[in-house]
Amino acid sequence: MLRLLLPPNLAEAAPRNAIALKVELDLNAPPKPALFPALAVLQRLCGSEKPPAFIQLTRVQLRELVTAATGQPVFAFVNTPHTNLLWLGQRLRGVSEHLTDPADPRPTSTISVPRSGSIRTASPEPRGLRPSTLSSQLPTPSATTSLMVDGSEHFLSISLPSRESLSYAPALDVVKTAGFVLEPSSRKWWLRDRHKVLNFLATHGQRLRDELFAEFTDNFEKNTARFRHAEIACDAIDNGNGYNVTLALRAGRVSEDQILAAASGSRGYVEDNGQVYLIAPEQLQKLAEAQRALSSEGGVGSATRRTHRVSTARLIEAEGILEKIAPHFQPPEAWKARSNALRNLSALNPAPIPPALDALLRPYQKIGVAWLWHLHRHNLGGILADEMGLGKTLQALSLLSALNSQPTARNASRVSLVACPASLVENWRREAARFAPELRVFVHHGSNRLTDAKAFAAHDLIITSYGTLARDRDLFSETDFSCLIADEAQHLKNRRSQNAQALRILQAQGRFLLTGTPLENSIDDLRSLFEVLMPGYIDQVPSGTKAEERNWFDERLRAKTAPYILRRTKKTVAPELPSKIEQILYCELSPAQSALYRKMQEETERALLDLEASGANDNSVRMATLTQLLRLRQVCCDPRLLPQSTNKATDSAKLEAFRELLAESIDDGHRLLVFSQFTALLGLLREELESQEIPYAYLDGSMTPKARQAEVDKFNTSTTLPVFLISLKAGGTGLNLTSADTVVHFDPWWNPAVEAQATDRAHRIGQTKVVTSYKLICSGTVEEKVLQLQESKRALLADVFEASDAVSAKLTLADLRSLLTS
Repeated sequence: MLRLLLPPNLAEAAPRNAIALKVELDLNAPPKPALFPALAVLQRLCGSEKPPAFIQLTRVQLRELVTAATGQPVFAFVNTPHTNLLWLGQRLRGVSEHLTDPADPRPTSTISVPRSGSIRTASPEPRGLRPSTLSSQLPTPSATTSLMVDGSEHFLSISLPSRESLSYAPALDVVKTAGFVLEPSSRKWWLRDRHKVLNFLATHGQRLRDELFAEFTDNFEKNTARFRHAEIACDAIDNGNGYNVTLALRAGRVSEDQILAAASGSRGYVEDNGQVYLIAPEQLQKLAEAQRALSSEGGVGSATRRTHRVSTARLIEAEGILEKIAPHFQPPEAWKARSNALRNLSALNPAPIPPALDALLRPYQKIGVAWLWHLHRHNLGGILADEMGLGKTLQALSLLSALNSQPTARNASRVSLVACPASLVENWRREAARFAPELRVFVHHGSNRLTDAKAFAAHDLIITSYGTLARDRDLFSETDFSCLIADEAQHLKNRRSQNAQALRILQAQGRFLLTGTPLENSIDDLRSLFEVLMPGYIDQVPSGTKAEERNWFDERLRAKTAPYILRRTKKTVAPELPSKIEQILYCELSPAQSALYRKMQEETERALLDLEASGANDNSVRMATLTQLLRLRQVCCDPRLLPQSTNKATDSAKLEAFRELLAESIDDGHRLLVFSQFTALLGLLREELESQEIPYAYLDGSMTPKARQAEVDKFNTSTTLPVFLISLKAGGTGLNLTSADTVVHFDPWWNPAVEAQATDRAHRIGQTKVVTSYKLICSGTVEEKVLQLQESKRALLADVFEASDAVSAKLTLADLRSLLTS
């Protein structure tokens, strides 16, 4: 309905009082009452019912417009029109800080409406006038009139605006619903009865002012001068481990019981010593929702006063809740010191990194280390979720180096622990030796393992695999670590896994997870990660919770986790890294392949129908569906993957397409990473390469970590190996293969994040060539359906990081069945 686009050079334009504002207004869209104040300000500034496409504003005028649109997602910069600017309470990030100088020179007149596309100067706001009389001093369209309210505590008289006004329809609905009676001769709507009047003003008074932009007569202001609004008060007292926060509704000296009785009954007001205190239903609702959020309980309570224990980890979340309902609340200084730094990353104090290491860090990496350092100092944790290739390992090692450089209290542990997949243990050891050689590192893995927890104290850093950690959990649980880092933390998404359970019981001053994909199947994965990261911090969803209640818990999860997730992308922080080029190569099945595919598809559909008809449960049908989907995907890749008894086709259209792509790439001097989730297929590709006498490197899940690292080193140091065949699951994470510039996904995987991580083996910082990624897809098959499913999962992954509308969703049986249909 309304978009307000600001110039990118706002910081320079604001001091000149020459702020060009682009206005996008759709008058045919359904009216949104929350935008009426902003629309009214626009109309008044422009002197027109429909503002022009461009207007020029002063700082005072833009500040008034920002105030009228507080909380609404309507502002953006013109160069990024689809990215809404964020609200911090009543302040608009990136805008409000440029509008603080009150000494704005004011134009003396209003310029006539220009031709489309030109800029006009808005008329200034007269100073010293209260809102109820402001509009009479400004030019307004002669065809419209304002909503006028007159009366006292015993009666109300309302004159509706003209029908052309945006507020006419909602105002008419208000008076009709409230039982006003129309007097035909004066066209005024009347309400008589003190109780009804007070209830009406409690329910609709603020809306009349803020949304319908009503004017109140001097007579009304005089007759209601003793009216007050009940206020939400907030107090915070340090309890040593956080704060005791008390929220209460206050109305003079009226007791809590009286307020609660009025709020619970049909009275929207209470009285005290001649004063009338109005209790707005919206205010009660906001108070109840805030009480519910602070208590982390489902269901909205009715108490008007309640005290909550807010832990240190929840300070940012609590501050955001309180800003909305108690804008005058001022947190204690210690509270602000902890929360402000996380709200504004540029305000973080730098970590005490050794100079040699500090010189290697890029600016965004220094911010990342400062963020980790701040959290650790306050005994908190976080997820460093930078996109693949932005140096999460380097930032984590910089934190460990900073911790090692600082003196520790007596009996405090100096040893830190890194847990990671077995394939990355050696990589962590090498990176630690390279970037933090001062650390005393011990690799607790394989046969080289300590048996006494006291021996940990002789080292600064212990590196181990998830599997080893799970086996030696009793040993590790005897030590209080200075810092715990879990790499490739998506391995912890199953909260019941031995890996997750082993990490949860460990003691550490700071806990950090490194992952590029903290959400894979659903938002519940994020919940699982935070159970490891900050045990007890995330609200548990009670069993049997209905969908609406579950949405509330999901919203709470997003709000509570957002301050403790730091994610940067390559495009925003690493301009030296070339952009990826992604291309889909569609292949038509060969005739024999197509016949086999259709035959198996028909047999699969009949088998599943028979299974459902037999009364099998959903899990049985689901497993059968997954099995048949696997067979269909194998047909697409190469029919030779199937047992010979079911296979009469031997040719593969996709293999033929790969041969052409391979020949062209090698001729042009490119080096390829070829990914597949089927190790049997990689075996067929090995035979293909050997038949053409093309040298290659090879890596799959059956190889030891040492053997995998040897293959990586061989490929990176050799100039005669043009191809690296890699199992998607075994080599999709943790490897640095920037010597390659072409990636081939032989078969698609439903999760785009997994494929993206595989592509990022080549597309990492340090790459000097454009990385081209190819997906080989058989058209009209399950593979094409997988691409469609990827798009829905891609949106889910993005929503969590951008604090948008992520929903709880998994691969349902319906999703799987849809892949089988033609």
